[in-house]
Amino acid sequence: MLFRPTTVHDLDRTAAYAVHAVDDPVSGIAEDRYRAELAERRFRPEWTWVAERDGEILARAVWWGRSDSEHPVALDCLHVSRSVEDRAGLAAGLIAAGQRAFRTAGATQDPQYNLSLPGGWRQDPALAAAVTWRKAAAASAGLGEEVERLRYEWTPAAGVPPRTGRLVFSPEPDDEAFVAVFRSIARGSLDIATRRDVAALGADRQARDDLDFYRNCPGERDWWRLARTPDGTVVGMALPSRTPYHPNVGYLGVVPEFRGRGHIDEILAEITRFHAARGAQRITATTDTVNVPMAAAFDRAGYRTTEIRLVFEAPAG
Repeated sequence: MLFRPTTVHDLDRTAAYAVHAVDDPVSGIAEDRYRAELAERRFRPEWTWVAERDGEILARAVWWGRSDSEHPVALDCLHVSRSVEDRAGLAAGLIAAGQRAFRTAGATQDPQYNLSLPGGWRQDPALAAAVTWRKAAAASAGLGEEVERLRYEWTPAAGVPPRTGRLVFSPEPDDEAFVAVFRSIARGSLDIATRRDVAALGADRQARDDLDFYRNCPGERDWWRLARTPDGTVVGMALPSRTPYHPNVGYLGVVPEFRGRGHIDEILAEITRFHAARGAQRITATTDTVNVPMAAAFDRAGYRTTEIRLVFEAPAG
């Protein structure tokens, strides 16, 4: 079995692979989308790996990154032909081969694996079986930490929430002010990644890593706002952002001293108003399934769940 990255000469075969060679209930990447993402450099030939035997492609792994990314950010699609007896084993070998190459090229961490699923997937035997071998493959390749997330979407039909005057939102040019609020919000956070990173890296490093992450997202730094009471006390923050595709909620949170007072609704409403005022026709967001208060806030704000996302990643630190 040969594990290798693709080249431009493989384009037609690799682009059509999911259509012609795979019978799988997990959604794949349509050929037109694959070609479009290649043109935008979010997919790249060297980030698309195949498992090949005697010239036949038996598996394909497609990693994704932003157009300006030096290294891939996430494994976006993984398929193995049904003719393969040990699908998990072959997939694990393919993922590991790609990860070794990315590290050799200078990547400092393995990309996470994002698996998008419809709601109720556990009740579908075919979908559940497809997830099982992918989960085993990810774990074998070192991506043993699993988080289940809800993906949300707002459209203008949901309406734009009015201002209530309970909070005042203002820009803040000093990054250290945001680091302090990141650090405070992390205390008692229900977000799984936040808890893991604080435990592995410490509160200050986790806060600074979060700030760096959002600074490097396609959204603008000057969109960020601190949320205060009318008397100037910091309650939390709103970081509108965007993905390469849509405006995005980004990050929001309330410091521990002000939780349980409905301020999360105010902060989410501010982000929604911000994007809506700029003409957004769709705003996306995600939260962990265990973060029940955040999920409830999205529901109250008219965001609707569009998919379940399983995220497999290497342990923090």
